[in-house]
Amino acid sequence: MAYQETTRQSYGSKVKNSFQGILWGIILILAGTVILWWNEGRAVKASDALKDFQKNYVELPDINTVDPGFEGKAVHATGVATTADTLRDAQFGIAVNAMKLVRNVTYYQWTQQSSSERKDKLGGSTETTTTYTYEAAWCDVPVNSNEFKDPDYKGKNFVLRAVDGLEQTASDVSFGAYRLSPGIIARISGEEPVYPSLTETQKKQLLANVSDTTVAVTLLDDGTVYIGSDPYTPHIGDVRISFTQVTSPKTVSLLQKVVNGTFESYVAKNGKSFSKVEMGTVSAQNMLEHQKSANKTMLWLFRILGIILVIAGNRSLLNFISTVFAVVPFVQKIIGTGVGLVAAVVGLVWSIIVIAVAWVAHRPVLAIVLLLIAAALIYWLVSRSRKRKLN
Repeated sequence: MAYQETTRQSYGSKVKNSFQGILWGIILILAGTVILWWNEGRAVKASDALKDFQKNYVELPDINTVDPGFEGKAVHATGVATTADTLRDAQFGIAVNAMKLVRNVTYYQWTQQSSSERKDKLGGSTETTTTYTYEAAWCDVPVNSNEFKDPDYKGKNFVLRAVDGLEQTASDVSFGAYRLSPGIIARISGEEPVYPSLTETQKKQLLANVSDTTVAVTLLDDGTVYIGSDPYTPHIGDVRISFTQVTSPKTVSLLQKVVNGTFESYVAKNGKSFSKVEMGTVSAQNMLEHQKSANKTMLWLFRILGIILVIAGNRSLLNFISTVFAVVPFVQKIIGTGVGLVAAVVGLVWSIIVIAVAWVAHRPVLAIVLLLIAAALIYWLVSRSRKRKLN
């Protein structure tokens, strides 16, 4: 059953808060502007670093011998990564020859969701009704139910056994005659399930301090360790523990720099580091194209973030205008719509200007060429329009 909470805000309080929002608006606009400026410079550097690597890399044809002739060079290499390391999770009786071993833990908990409905009253006050609903779900961490609003659910969460997540990686992974760095090992993927082997003693240790005699440790068919009374009908407090591994061997493709029998990031002339790891046999050209696509995606994600922050800042900055008219709700809605439109237009224009100026700063030659082309087009259009009028 839903739980509701109603709060009221006076007209005076709303006006006061809207003026306080001016400061937040300025902060958001500054933050968005900084992100937009930084992002354009970052994108240019990333693009130049990629071109630098593309211009200088060579193929590493044989990884089975360390050739001094490739020392310090940017290379593309494909081969098999292997390790003799054994990764262990003694608490659950696991010992595997793998490059990575991960323990994942989830807890069955009550979770709180909320939705709010605002009603503007004649005279300028606002009434907000917040509805809280609750459902049980598997969560990565225990949920603090002491902060729940509904007294019927407050403090109801607990866990039968708190278990830490765990991630291990092999320390010694070979790539033919070369060795892979920890950074590269961490990027090797291809997870597969691990099936633990629990002894009765280990099961009892997991149930230490659990007073409920119906609770047991069950090993499911998919390798999940379940702590609870019934794995097919979960109860609050139940725990699931699963394991994955990245087995050895794995075929890996690299764009890296050779240094002393291992690999590290390539540092371009502009100081920007570049490295790439992909699973399987992937050509250098395809890897470079994948990175170009990733760079473009990152560019637009930060652009969108910056634009949103600038628009939100303008909205917060101008919010007091519509708030002043809150004494008559329908008038406030009309003013608010206009303020929102102005904030969006001004924010978008400001963002475009920042991006354009950033391009001039980071790529002046290209920016000047584009401006000259634009000026030439404007001149041509104006001239053509004048000729038509004369005719």
